[in-house]
Amino acid sequence: MSLPLTVTFMLADWIGKGLTDGTLERVGGVIRDVSTKQIVTWLREQGSNNSTTNQLGELGRSLQLTQGILQVSSTVSILNLGVSVIGFAVILQRLKELEQRLQQAQKLLNHINRKIDVSFYANFRAALDLAVNAFTMTKIENRRSSALQAINRFLEAEHIYTEFADIEIEQQSQIADEYLLTLSLAYLAEARCYLELEEHDTALRRFQEGSIVIHSRIQKYINLLLTSNPAVYLQPQFRGQIDLRRLTRIYQWLDPTLNENVVFDMQRMNLFMLAKDPNKWIESISAAIWDSKVDWVGKAIWDDPKPQIYARLPKTLEVMESMIETNRRFESYQTEVQAISQLGISFHDWLKLTPSTEIKPDGAELMYIIPSKPLELQPSI
Repeated sequence: MSLPLTVTFMLADWIGKGLTDGTLERVGGVIRDVSTKQIVTWLREQGSNNSTTNQLGELGRSLQLTQGILQVSSTVSILNLGVSVIGFAVILQRLKELEQRLQQAQKLLNHINRKIDVSFYANFRAALDLAVNAFTMTKIENRRSSALQAINRFLEAEHIYTEFADIEIEQQSQIADEYLLTLSLAYLAEARCYLELEEHDTALRRFQEGSIVIHSRIQKYINLLLTSNPAVYLQPQFRGQIDLRRLTRIYQWLDPTLNENVVFDMQRMNLFMLAKDPNKWIESISAAIWDSKVDWVGKAIWDDPKPQIYARLPKTLEVMESMIETNRRFESYQTEVQAISQLGISFHDWLKLTPSTEIKPDGAELMYIIPSKPLELQPSI
C-alpha cells in the first residue's frame, strides 16, 4: 500500500523557513503549525548517542549543509525524539542511569541519616527483561501472555513511583525529578507493550492518562524551582547565561498565553524586592534548590550561603528546561499513535519507515516523516 508520507533525511526548505519565521514550531518530537496545531512532520533520531548526558543540542547543528540549520533542542532529555526509537533496551539504559544518580544522591543524604529505597528499580528492570523476552517468542499466545505479565509489573511501577514522586515533591526534595523521570519511563514501557501487540487504542489511552499524571507533578516541581521570587534568575551576574527569553519559555509551558513583556511585568516588583532585601529570598528558598541539612554539611556556620546558592541557579534552570522537554516528548508520542491509526498502518510498519531511495548522509542525525497534508490530530501537546 502506498502511504501518504514522505520519509527523508533532508530538511525540506519550507520546514526550515517555517521554523525560522515562526509559523512552525517544534514541540517534542513533532513539528506543527503554530496557528492550527496541525502536525506537518515527525522527527526520528538516527544513530544518535542514547546517553542522557549526550548533548542533544548536537541535533541542532547543521544536519544538512544545503538545507540550513534546524534548531531542534539545546536541552538534554531522558526521552528520544519519537516513540519508535525508544524501545525496551533504551528504557533499560535510561533506568540504570537514573538508578546510578540516586545512588550518588544517597551519599549526600547519608549525612542526615535518610535512606533512598532503590530496591524497586530491580523489579522495574525485571519487568523490562520480561517484556524483551515476550516479544522474541514465536508463539502468539505465549507472547501475549508474557507481555501482559510485564504490563502488570509496569502498572505496579507506575503506582510506586507516583507515590515516591508525590512524597519528594511534598518534601521539596532535590531528587523529585529522578522519580518523575522514572515514572515517565514506566508509562512509556507499558504503552510500548501495547504498541508491540498492535493495541493502538489502549496505548494511546495510557499515554493520555500518563500525561495527566506526569504533567501535573512536573508543574508542581517547576513552581518549586522558580522559587518565591523568580526574578532571581535575571540577576546581572547571569548575563550571557540566562536571559528573559529562557525564563519566558518556562512560563509559557505553564501558561502558553504569556509573552516576554508579560513575564517581565510579572517580575518588575520582584526585581525591586530582591535588590532591596536579598536575604529574604534566601530564607524562603526551596529545599529543592538548597537544603541546609544536606548542602551545608562541612561548612562553617559563619559562611555566607548566597554565593553557593546563586551558583546553582543556572543549573536549576537547565533542570526545568529538561523536565519540560521530557514532558513534551512524552506527550508528542501520542501523535505517533494517532497517526498510525489514522493512516491505517501497523506499529511495526511505522517502525520500518525509511527513505526508499536516499542514502543516509554522513552526520545526519534526524529522519523526517512528512504527511502529504498536515494531519489534524487530537491536541495533546
